[in-house]
Amino acid sequence: MLLRTEKLTKHFGGLRAVDGIDFELRKGEVRGLIGPNGSGKSTFFNLVSGIYRADEGSRVFIDEEETTHEEPHQIAARGVARTFQLLRVFAEMTVLENLMIGHHLHVEYSSFAAAVGTRGVRDRERKVREEMLELLAFIGLADFEAMQASELSVGQRRLLALGRAMAMRPRLLLLDEPAAGLSPVNVDNLLRIILGLKDRYGLTVVIVEHILRVVMDTCGIVTVLDHGQKIAEGTPDEVKNDHSVIEAYLGREMDDEEVRAALQA
Repeated sequence: MLLRTEKLTKHFGGLRAVDGIDFELRKGEVRGLIGPNGSGKSTFFNLVSGIYRADEGSRVFIDEEETTHEEPHQIAARGVARTFQLLRVFAEMTVLENLMIGHHLHVEYSSFAAAVGTRGVRDRERKVREEMLELLAFIGLADFEAMQASELSVGQRRLLALGRAMAMRPRLLLLDEPAAGLSPVNVDNLLRIILGLKDRYGLTVVIVEHILRVVMDTCGIVTVLDHGQKIAEGTPDEVKNDHSVIEAYLGREMDDEEVRAALQA
């Protein structure tokens, strides 16, 4: 398993945000993680990526090596990258500079060598720049490399956040509501880019998204959370027909046709 959790739990005072979640993710999967507001999805991401410390008894494994108590930079170095619900780009930096920041984990020379500006450093920076420009072209931002991030539209900033995560050369990409605030056309474009990145770079992807079409059209398996617990898991079709999922979203039982209509709307 690329990612595995055992009894993953997190309390915030009297609130149990994540409650004993067992989760397994195989290499190459595109997994959806859905649930109503407050169901624990982002907290799950924060625990896996090391931003939050899990409660005692929880365990997280990446490539079957335990990472429960590792710091975020250590987990990132294992090939885990993520985006956030709230757009977090460096607004006063250019688009290209934002990607270069994402690449910093792979800098192989010392700060002294960078200050001196040796030939090796110059050659390395040229290659990194070429790699980042290729990535910008792939996500559709090649024409904006020199523009400040603050001048981009919301949709372009979403793509920039995705590109910066990809600049880390991840094996596992955690996307937290990547389509938030996007128009239907831009949502379709985002889906194509995510799947293209997955195929091009051999990624494993977990997507948290409230626009259920994004998950249902993209993911092979969908995991559903409610009140911090895993209440369902299966293919999109199986999840669409799971009444516990509909109750979690809508609070009442529905027949099969209503279930499909609600989840496809």
